[in-house]
Order: sequence, then C-alpha cells, then structure tokens
Amino acid sequence: MRKALAVAGSALFLVLAPGVVAGLAPWWIARRETGHTSLVLPLRGIGMALIAGGALVLVESFARFALRGLGTPAPVFPTKRLVITGLYRYVRNPMYVAVMAVILGQSLLWGSARVLAYGVVVWLGFHLFVLFYEEPTLRGRYGAEYERFCANVPRWIPRVTAWGG
Repeated sequence: MRKALAVAGSALFLVLAPGVVAGLAPWWIARRETGHTSLVLPLRGIGMALIAGGALVLVESFARFALRGLGTPAPVFPTKRLVITGLYRYVRNPMYVAVMAVILGQSLLWGSARVLAYGVVVWLGFHLFVLFYEEPTLRGRYGAEYERFCANVPRWIPRVTAWGG
C-alpha cells in the first residue's frame, strides 16, 4: 500500500512542483516577453538537449523516491529510506539540478533573458531551501548515514565517478 501511495504522491508532486517551476512558469515568462533574441541553431539544440535530459532525470529521480525510498520528494510524505542510489551517487540534488537544466534549456531554446534571470532566482531559492530546511531535516532523520553521504557526494556539481556508498 505504501508503494502505491508513494507512486501516486510522487506523480502528483512531479506535476505540481517541477511542472510549474520548470514548465509553466518559464513558458509564461517567455510568452510575455517581447523581442525574443534569435539564437543560433546550435544553442537552441543545446537548449532542447538540456530540456530533454532534465526531464528524464526528473522522472527517474521521482520514480526512485517512490520505488526505493517508499515516499515522495514532498516534505508532507517523505521517504522511509534515504535515497542514495542511481543519480544520487553522483550529486546530492539531481532533481534540483534537473529543474535548473530544464529552465536553462528553455532560456536557450527561446532566447529569453527573462527566463534565464528567473532561473537564477529559482536556483537561489533551491540553495537556501537545501541549506536551511532540507539538509538539517535529513540530518535529523537519517543521522550518520546522511552525514556520510554528504561527505562523499557534492551538493550541486556532479562527481565524475559514482560514489560506492
């Protein structure tokens, strides 16, 4: 039963949180912007690749939270287990990194400086949330296991090799 609730909750949270922050909001900002800059095709291609890659990372990470952690990324229904497998062996926050990749990709695809500026604000919000809420909460919930994870896996810039944890 917990796994079914975790999958449903993760799917709903995926649509509500990253769906709005990395999907609806950048689109709304870009469509209201006048005078889009036409970027060269390679930059637009990089933008599309960032969007696709970020979306795949988000789906994989949300599925991992539900199926391995038996919970959701939403603070109201947290995981039973600390999730430190898959992409979490490279970077502590693959979901936030993926959201940033999608927003950056959209700014390149649409040539939108406003979407890029929005991305900077979103990243700052993520960073502050991680520092002042998420990491202290996870330290309290998972203790030494989380401390060992933090000591070996970087917060934002992925490792080149996977942590064996």
